[in-house]
Amino acid sequence: MAITTRASAPGGGTSGAPAGPDGRPSAPPGRSTAWAEGVERVRAAATTEPGRLRIIGAVLAALVVLFGTVAVWEVSGRVTAAEDVVGRSQPLSADAASIYRSLADADTASSSGFLAGAQEPREVRQRYEKDIANASRLLVSAAANTGAGGESRKEIALLGEQLPRYTGLIEQARATNRQGLPLGGAYLRYANEQMSTVLLPAAQRLYEAETGRLYTDYDRARSWPVAATGAGVLALGALVWAQRRNYRRTNRVFNHGLLAATAAAVVVLLWLAVGQSVARAGLGEARADGQESLKVLNDARIASLQARANENLTLIARGAVLAEDKKSDKYDVDYEKNMKQLDAGLARALRLADDASGREPVSKAVEGVAQWKQRHAAARDADMKGDYEQALPRVIGDAQHKDSSGASFDTVDASLERAVAHEQKQFTLAARDGLGALGGLVTGSAVLAVAGAVAALLGIGRRLSEYR
Repeated sequence: MAITTRASAPGGGTSGAPAGPDGRPSAPPGRSTAWAEGVERVRAAATTEPGRLRIIGAVLAALVVLFGTVAVWEVSGRVTAAEDVVGRSQPLSADAASIYRSLADADTASSSGFLAGAQEPREVRQRYEKDIANASRLLVSAAANTGAGGESRKEIALLGEQLPRYTGLIEQARATNRQGLPLGGAYLRYANEQMSTVLLPAAQRLYEAETGRLYTDYDRARSWPVAATGAGVLALGALVWAQRRNYRRTNRVFNHGLLAATAAAVVVLLWLAVGQSVARAGLGEARADGQESLKVLNDARIASLQARANENLTLIARGAVLAEDKKSDKYDVDYEKNMKQLDAGLARALRLADDASGREPVSKAVEGVAQWKQRHAAARDADMKGDYEQALPRVIGDAQHKDSSGASFDTVDASLERAVAHEQKQFTLAARDGLGALGGLVTGSAVLAVAGAVAALLGIGRRLSEYR
């Protein structure tokens, strides 16, 4: 009799075991994976009412927890963005505007002091030094608070590098002017060129970069929490369906646990909708009535500062620098352009002002500009006739000429400063109101979601106890 033997397969198997696609023996018939076993158990449980109730309870609790989790996640992002608007991006934008104003005002003060001659008025000197110190301080603050890279940091580095060069030129112009040398005017014009072609454009780019980041934070804070709203509607719909199913099977109108879970979901959904709506309204008001007005007023104030600097330089240069047409005085042409920008900015600021306290200083500035133009025309007429001694006091003022164009400029500048302070206050109040509307929503959503999930499980557990 022939004896046949079975070859042992590696690992203790036999060569008769069926092989899988990878060459390894497949699981013996009747043996299933853990996943398949789990699915089979769920399927088996779903054939009985207690099993179905357990599945429903688990799904309801998961949906409520999902709703709370998504709500916490989205609201946290909007709270962070709103806090950035109030405490970081808007202050940085305001500081960038202040850097620009301080630089422009320093340039104006330096030219005013130069016109006064060797004996520069103390108050003019102090104004210049205060502007330079303020710009330097704000640059240090901006460098510490802005992002570690990007456009802002590049402009801050450029301003930090070029500002000492500008102040060095101003000191050289002053020293030369005290000696009565005409070369002082050349140094001052070169300093003004550095300011207008390097420093002020860099400050403008810094302001635009920070304002752009502010508007990005606005958009993030005001965006609607779509995912949380969708998850809330889904959870609420599932809870309503479960209660309707319970009513149809037991003829009981209420299940206290499911009712409590539904109430928790409704509260979170309504709180989310109302809180976000109020926040959007507050932040929208801050942007429309505060930030937009601030931007227009800052631009108007800068235009007035540049106009005043060009008015001074017109007398300092005495026709030595010509415009592109090779006939007109460059600084006088720039003055006219700045005044047109100032007129347009004040007109827009009046339209944006939404209360008497905001309109009053802007109206005062408009009156000051009209007076400034008249006095400038008189000074310019005297200068064009070659009477420099009559033109100078009409611009910088003296004991006999207190109605100078410089006095009108001071009125305009002070009025715009008041208007900026008012709009800054309006912005801060509106933005904080918007941020306050989201207060407590993160914690409340988390607590109510957990409470709702527990209530749903307890409600289903009450039904399950009837089968024991």
